[in-house]
Amino acid sequence: MISNEQWATIRGLVTWLDQQNGRSQQEITLRMLKLTEEAGEVAQAWIGVTGQNPRKGVTHDRGDVADELCDVIVTAAVALASVMDDPASHLNSKLAKIASRPRAPKAA
Repeated sequence: MISNEQWATIRGLVTWLDQQNGRSQQEITLRMLKLTEEAGEVAQAWIGVTGQNPRKGVTHDRGDVADELCDVIVTAAVALASVMDDPASHLNSKLAKIASRPRAPKAA
């Protein structure tokens, strides 16, 4: 879970972005699109860990992947806090719903 202290940091980032860019529909859209960019960086880093691109070889390590995953988490939290008044409660509720889902595979 994201701690209260971390949510305070997220709210600070949202406030800073709002001051710099406003909070128009276009700005909110760009905050959502930023998630795609960050997810692409995760993929790029993992490809670099596995050496999947033979032209480049191994270019990243798991720490790089972890850093990119953290960027995704922060970017998602900023986007959530940009559209919800109480993002922490919303995340907690959603996580509880996900955790309560059956975990056994469904029969085919």
